[in-house]
Amino acid sequence: MKINKELIHFNEGLDLESGSRLDSFDLMIESYGQLNEDKSNAVLICHAFSGDHHAAGLDPESGGIGWWDNIIGPDKAIDTNKYFVVCSNNLGGCSGSTGPTSINQSTGKVYGKDFPIVSVVDWVNSQKLLTDFLGITKWHFVAGGSLGGMQALQWSISFPNNLSKAGIFAAAAKSSTQNIALNEVSRESIRKDTNFFDGNYIEKNTKPRNGLKAARMLGHITYLSEKHMDLKFGRKFQEADSKLSGEVDYEVENYLQYKGEKFSDSFDANSYILMTKAMDNYDASVNGNLEVAMSKISCRLLIIGFETDWLYPPERGKEIQLAGMKTNVNCTYVSLPGEQGHDSFLFASDEYDEIIKSFIESK
Repeated sequence: MKINKELIHFNEGLDLESGSRLDSFDLMIESYGQLNEDKSNAVLICHAFSGDHHAAGLDPESGGIGWWDNIIGPDKAIDTNKYFVVCSNNLGGCSGSTGPTSINQSTGKVYGKDFPIVSVVDWVNSQKLLTDFLGITKWHFVAGGSLGGMQALQWSISFPNNLSKAGIFAAAAKSSTQNIALNEVSRESIRKDTNFFDGNYIEKNTKPRNGLKAARMLGHITYLSEKHMDLKFGRKFQEADSKLSGEVDYEVENYLQYKGEKFSDSFDANSYILMTKAMDNYDASVNGNLEVAMSKISCRLLIIGFETDWLYPPERGKEIQLAGMKTNVNCTYVSLPGEQGHDSFLFASDEYDEIIKSFIESK
């Protein structure tokens, strides 16, 4: 599968929900497959918190596999033999699009902690500018999981005439109080790292790795329910020759150490704070009324939840479905078992694949 990677510059800039403005910005994107003559086969993929533009295939530069390679590709659920698939790195991220690690053209210095607050609505608005740039009038399908699912939902609300179908997987119309509380603990672990320097760590030529590691470890604890964490790990001891740390005793500890270390190598701390805040602040409703917001939707929705997901359990998807049903939105809700908790949306299974494929190809 051919991967087309491109950095697109937008001179027109973007007014943000916070009241700030980006006078110009860049979006790093990847695309797969071919756009047909009438541009009716375009699919937009919205990435989750730790994702980026590299959604599928083997990156020839890094050697990394795309985060949704289980789902996107030739003859897969989102078939690149049939569809032109696009994924962009969100504003405020750290994988090529304008964000805290970018140079602020007005100062000549890295934005760092001074990068403006961004929101799910801002991401969708930037993706709409990308849509116009690509000359696509209507996406056949807009989809994502977790924070990406929130973007897919917002797409259906903000631009109802510019998509035919939306896929909202392992997501919610808003974060719960518990979600917000846990994200704040994660952010505080970063702020308390001695190498954070009040967000100015790049200027100090360092990185708050320990804080990022702890934040990611906490995040992974929220992905699996207690029941399924016990099923996956139990109280099994880690084999001595595969311990990542001499302080590790149990498999679950080793798993968290691995996830934390890997993440702290690649992610930016200011982007972490920025993007978790965007997740916390998102609320699809209008003054607390989700039905009012969803009354604008004209596309079809596929909502999928996973029984092992503790972060956004199945009932959060059911809330979206119920509001849709009350406002005559054509929506389908499915709850799947899932073996990876919140991350289950990333992994293929016969049932999951067939549901997505059937929905995309349905008339």
